[in-house]
Amino acid sequence: MSHQRPELPAERPSAEPAPCRVVVCRDCCCGTSKVTGVDHAQQTARLAEQVPMRISDCLDVCEHANVIVVQPSAAARRTGARPVWLGLVNDPDATEDIIDWVRAGGPGVAPCPDVLDLYTFTPPRLSAPKRSEPAG
Repeated sequence: MSHQRPELPAERPSAEPAPCRVVVCRDCCCGTSKVTGVDHAQQTARLAEQVPMRISDCLDVCEHANVIVVQPSAAARRTGARPVWLGLVNDPDATEDIIDWVRAGGPGVAPCPDVLDLYTFTPPRLSAPKRSEPAG
C-alpha cells in the first residue's frame, strides 16, 4: 500500500524576528527579601506588561542584585549589538528607563540612556572548559 505525503503549503509564514527583550534574574538573591526596599513583584509585572520579558534562574552575579539584561533584537545583533547587563536595578525610575529604552529599540538601535550607564556592568566571563588529558 502506498502512502501519500500531505502537500505542504507553497509558502510558510515566516516567524517574526526576535525583538529587543529583557531577561530578569529571579532566584537566590534577585527578586527576594535579600534585596530590601524593592517591590520585586511590581517590578516584574511592570516590565512584563510593557516589554518582551522572560524570567531567568540565577545569572551568577548576585552581588549586583537585582539584575536585568537587555538583549538586542535579532536585527541589531546581526549588526554587532550585544546584551547590556544592568545591576542594582532597585529603583522604579530605573525600571521605567529600561522600559523606555527597550521600547525605543534597545542595544544597537537606540542609545543607552545616560542614567542607565550607572547600572551597567560587565559580567564575569565563563571560565574556559578544562581540556581532558589523553588516556594513556
